[in-house]
Amino acid sequence: MEKTRILVTGGTGYIGSHTTVELINAGFEVVIIDNLSNSNREVLDGIEAITGVRPNFVEGDCNDTATLRKLFTDYPGIKGIINFAASKAVGESMEKPLLYYRNNLNTLINLLELMPEFGVKGFVFSSSCTVYGEPDENPVTERSPIKTATSPYGNTKQICEEIITDTVNAGSPWNAIILRYFNPVGAHPSALIGELPNGVPQNLIPYLTQTAIGIRKELSVFGNDYPTRDGSCIRDFINVVDLAKAHVIAVKRLVEEKTLEPVEIFNLGTGDGVSVLELINTFEEATGVKVPHKIVGRRPGDIIQVWADPTHANTVLGWKADTPLADTMVSAWKWQEHLREKGVM
Repeated sequence: MEKTRILVTGGTGYIGSHTTVELINAGFEVVIIDNLSNSNREVLDGIEAITGVRPNFVEGDCNDTATLRKLFTDYPGIKGIINFAASKAVGESMEKPLLYYRNNLNTLINLLELMPEFGVKGFVFSSSCTVYGEPDENPVTERSPIKTATSPYGNTKQICEEIITDTVNAGSPWNAIILRYFNPVGAHPSALIGELPNGVPQNLIPYLTQTAIGIRKELSVFGNDYPTRDGSCIRDFINVVDLAKAHVIAVKRLVEEKTLEPVEIFNLGTGDGVSVLELINTFEEATGVKVPHKIVGRRPGDIIQVWADPTHANTVLGWKADTPLADTMVSAWKWQEHLREKGVM
């Protein structure tokens, strides 16, 4: 039986690589396109080691229509797209807004323009809880108000959601599922793939594990004077493999035409808010490794607290994030140790 072909943009990145593993395990054929701006080619070795299958790989930029058109021509019959091709650091977006607008918006528009031409049925969009801004109340549901974005990164997610909705409403022959992630953390339990940003990490967990292993001197906690239980920001930390599995369910739903609305939106989180200081403590307790850290001033663009009400995804998709946070922290540490063994860092 011929396998259903899925395009994963940004597929050698952190969430993209884990999703590729889950897609292959679920029986899909995967084509990855990635410009390797925040990942590396060796990720393909990890995916192959876990699944026994090496995904098709195109090194290229989704900003370039000609590259995308060639991909769709070379790999005919792509039924669904999962779009991870985007710049994703809040702090960096405050410093380089035009980079974020160009990269995140152009990539999306190019993909959407080509979908009808090549008969693609469904589009899964990697969105973010940043669209809720600083919420009026927690947990947030899919009906919580969309707030003015606190960063250009968050704003690109809002604009992309609007572009998708407007395009579908204009009569596009495909449907979309928008997945609003909370905070993905951890690594594959095999420790063969994980989060490995190029250069200094912009995200909390890789910086934390690099500090724990001695690459970084100490971890900065941005603010301990917020109106939260311990003064640090509160987030909903979701295991990356749990998150990846939701994408498989979403793309199946689209390809099999089981969506109830032309655009469906789901929050992907655990439903629990955990503070940054609590996260550090959980890591230390789970691994027995200390994380040198210091409190510094607040960081522009940071939201005080946000966590999900995942009921909609639990009931409609039959999906749940149920990996304990301690296990997730152990997986992140095992990945860091694997990188040390390989001499990567």
